[in-house]
Order: sequence, then structure tokens, then C-alpha cells
Amino acid sequence: MFNPLAGLADERTSMYTQSQNSVYKTGDKTSPISVILVSSGSRGNKLLFRYPFQRLAECPSSLTAKQRSPYALNTAGDSLEDQDGDSREQSPLTDEQLVAGFSDIILATILATKSDMCGKKFELKIDNVRFVGHPTLLQHPPIIQVSKTDPSPKREMPTMILFSMVFALRANADPSVISCMHNLSRRIAIALQHEERRCQYLTREAKLMLAVQDEITTMTETDGSPQSPFRQILPKCKLARDLKEAYDSLCTTGVVRLHINNWLEVSFCLPHKIHRIGGTYIPPEALERSLKAIRPYHALLLLESEKALLSQLPLDCSPAMVRLIKTCSAVKNLQQLAQDADLALLQIFQIAAHLVYWGKAIIIYPLCENNVYMLSPHANICLYSPLAEQFAQQFPGRDLPSMLAKFSLPVSLAEFRSPLEAPAQEAQLIQMVVWMLQRRLLIQLHTYVCLLVPPSEDEPGLRDEDPPLAARVGGRSLSTPSALSFGSPTSSDDMTLTSPSMDNSSAELLPGGDSPLNKRMTETLLASLSEHERQVILNIPAAQNPEDLRMFARLLHYFRGHHHLEEIMYNENMRRSQLKTLFDKFRSVLVVTNHEDPIISIFQSPME
Repeated sequence: MFNPLAGLADERTSMYTQSQNSVYKTGDKTSPISVILVSSGSRGNKLLFRYPFQRLAECPSSLTAKQRSPYALNTAGDSLEDQDGDSREQSPLTDEQLVAGFSDIILATILATKSDMCGKKFELKIDNVRFVGHPTLLQHPPIIQVSKTDPSPKREMPTMILFSMVFALRANADPSVISCMHNLSRRIAIALQHEERRCQYLTREAKLMLAVQDEITTMTETDGSPQSPFRQILPKCKLARDLKEAYDSLCTTGVVRLHINNWLEVSFCLPHKIHRIGGTYIPPEALERSLKAIRPYHALLLLESEKALLSQLPLDCSPAMVRLIKTCSAVKNLQQLAQDADLALLQIFQIAAHLVYWGKAIIIYPLCENNVYMLSPHANICLYSPLAEQFAQQFPGRDLPSMLAKFSLPVSLAEFRSPLEAPAQEAQLIQMVVWMLQRRLLIQLHTYVCLLVPPSEDEPGLRDEDPPLAARVGGRSLSTPSALSFGSPTSSDDMTLTSPSMDNSSAELLPGGDSPLNKRMTETLLASLSEHERQVILNIPAAQNPEDLRMFARLLHYFRGHHHLEEIMYNENMRRSQLKTLFDKFRSVLVVTNHEDPIISIFQSPME
């Protein structure tokens, strides 16, 4: 049946989408205001192209012809000044208004730098606008040679000496955004410089742009109607279309893929646009810290299908990345993945960090029956959300709200298993959990242990001079090797797969419980505790068993609430049942908590 309101609903939806896009672009500190290409050469400083186009002001005759009523309301296009002198709050300037005060001649003058500044970062702040670029020198200034016999000097003056592709940003843009925009400007400049030396690509495109500008200027003088020359340049100039595509991509997805002159590929990603959860972007510094903390027991979860990822890779991509994508699984940790893909673990870390940075994967803990998951507080639980429709299409006979309701409280995957179910149902459960993890609908909780000895009656509180437990017990940090630092040369020797050294705390204890050597080691491990703490621990019934006491002393440096159960299992090569039994025996001085892993929680919930 035909619905007469369907068209109206679609129109309202499109209007809402357009308004959302305009809000997303306007005032967004992570999006550029404009992209500008300037050159300097024999014809002086020229502004070759700018996008978005600058709106041309109406003719004065048309403005005077309009009869404005004194009682008419001010619209968006009217002046912000109050004609009656009333004080009114002015709305913030839009992106277009920020750059509207800079004419083409002014931009060409201030952005075309001298040759001495080429090859360096260019940054200029004027009022509320910050210009960021990378001036590039095409060739050295020409040398004029005058012949003694010929009075006329012979010179070969190049048409273009240098150029600069500049992004206009808001003055209060984040320093990381400024750095990223300069990086993209430098990449495009290097590609244009290469093509100019190879086939004079930039010279041809510049001549075409200037020719269109001269043509539009002549037509404007003849007809009297102002026109934007850059709008006419777009369909005729491939470089102009590339710059427009780069600007649009930065304002929407944050992923830029260009083919300069249909030959050189320029790829770039703006992490502020890719890593956005709950309307808040993840700072690149926080993302880098998490990537440096990746451990071999973590897993890599691809956010897209294998076929979709492989289709996005360039033709000359690394075969190791193709091998990793084909071998990657949510149930394999990175160490197993390295063995199955026949790659070095350090190379697996680097490829995984690359995929995470580009928003193609996230870091999780491998799926197993002991994993505890809970509904994310930022999950979309609407009954008729687009995610619910996608879930119903992916898993027929299942609905997303009912599945999410099962994770309202923390629950392990083992509770979903039934001995009467077929193996296919268990495989489907894993697929559904993976699907929800990819959409950030679930968060994983890990078990952390803290040593908390009750105070004595004589000393009810902690003295001010007593250092905290973290400073007295195992002060060594379990950080990831420095080989994962971005941009630094690495070698396989920088990465170690063994357990972190803990000095005496990780020393192997000899079997045979009551040997003097084992007693000395246990006393050494407990020496970092105060006398009262040692006495309380030794009075626990489980401490009468030398094996349990030695295991407790060996794991003492983990009882600071900084290392979860799975990390202890990996570092000490112990089973989960052993640790849980030990925690239960010393439960009078151990506090067990469950919360997210700070390393991977950055991919599951927004930053505060």
C-alpha cells in the first residue's frame, strides 16, 4: 500500500543527515577548513586551487535593490551587527567565514614561501586560522648567462620554482592533528615532486589551472557576473579533483587514498576520525601507548571480513600482511599466530599495530570458555537499530536484544555451553560473540588481585613514612619491549619471549619443601613486607604448607592490582586452576576484583 507520508519521512531523514554532516564538518577541530595549492615562479606567486570554493558576494546593485523591512527577522545570510544597536550574542564563525577574509592574492602571497624554507614544516597562525603545509622546491633558481657577443641575455627561466600544498585548520586545533596534516601535505608534495621530475605533471596541471582562471576573469570583465574559477577547474584538472577528494575524505572517514597522475599512490589515515567511540575520539598518544603494551597472549580481531580486507590492500603490499590476514583468528593469540603464519613475533606485532592504527582490527584476549563478558555501557540497545537488523541477517532466527540481555551481568562463555548442543551451535556462539566484539557491544572483564593485610590493633592505619605496597613489592614494571616504538629501528634481539626478569622473585625453587635453600628464598621474597604483614601471612593455615607459601611469595609482586590473571598465567607458565586455588587459600589477605584490561579497554569504551 502506498504511504503518502513515506516521501516526507525520507525528506526529513535526508535533511537530518545533511544537517548532521554540516555540524560534523563545521567547528570540528579534527577536520581541515580548506585545502590550498600555491606556486611561485616566473609569473609570481599564484594560487592555483582552493577548496571549498569561496562564495562570491552579490553585486552592489542587487543589494541596494532589496527593500528590507525594519521588522524583518535576521537570517543566517544577514549581517551579525544589530542595526538598532541592541546587544545580541554573535554566533561562532563557520569554517567558510574563517577563510572568507583571505582573498586569493593574499593567500598566494603569505603561503608561497622563500626557497630557504622549502623541505621544512610551514606553520602560520593568523587570527582564528592556522595554515600548515610543506613547501617543496622543484628546481634551483635559474642562472642568467649573458654572452659578450650577444647583447640580449640568454636565460632559461622555469615557469615554477616551488609549490606548497597547505591545509587551513582552526587555530585551536590539537597539536596531533597539526602534525598529521603536515604529514599528509609532505606525502602529497613528495609525490608531486616526483611526477614533476618524471613528466612535468605539476607544470601541465598548473598551466591548465591558470588558463581557466584567466578565462573566467575575462568572462567576468565582459559579462559583469562574478564566477568561481575553481568550480570550472574541477572537471578539467585531475590534480584539483585529487585535492578535493583528500579534503572530503579528511572531513568524513579520515582515510585518504589518492593516485597522483594515476601512477603514484598516496595513502594516509587520520586516527582522530577512525578511532571514535561514543562520539569521542581516542588521542593518538593513548593509542600508541596501548599498541606498545601489546603482549604475546593478546589476540588480533579483524573488524572486516578477510575478503574485504584483502581487496583494499595495494598490489605491492607485503606478503607477510596477506599471510597474517588469512591466518588470523579470534581464538589464537599472537604467539600462536606467529607460528601458524611462519613469521617472527616482532613482525606480527608490527603488522598488528599497523592494522589497529588504520582501524582494521582491535586487540582482544583470545576467546575461550573462561572469558567473562558484559554488556558495554555505551552499546546501542534499541530494538529496531540498524545493528539489530544486521544481526538478524547475519544470524537467522536470532535477535540482538535477546542476545545482549544475556550479558546484562558478567557471564562467562562456559555458561552458554551445554553437553546436549551440537558443535555447530557452539561455533555459532563464537561467531556471535565475535560479531558483538567487532561492534563494541561487549567488554571483557579480567581478574586482578591485590594484597590487603588487615591493620593491627596497635597500628590501625598506615603510617605516613611507610611506602605503598607497589613501591615495596616488585617495583619492576612489566612493560613491553622498546622494539615496538614507532619510527625507531628495531631488531629481533630487542624482543624477548621469556617471562620478565623479577630478580629473586621469579627464581625457581627447588623441590623438597623444607630445604634450607628454599626457606632462605622464601624469607628473601617476603622481606619486602613489613613485620606485621609477614606475621599475618604466616598465621594463615595455608602458609603452613611450604609449597603454597613459596608459590605465594613467588607471585607476591603480581598482587598490586596491575596484572590480571591471564598475564600471570603466561608469565609464570601456570594453570588457571592453580592460581584460583592459591587465591582461595590466602583469601583473608587477597582482594579479587574484576574490571577491564586498561590495554584493550581503549578500543571498547570512549575516553573520559
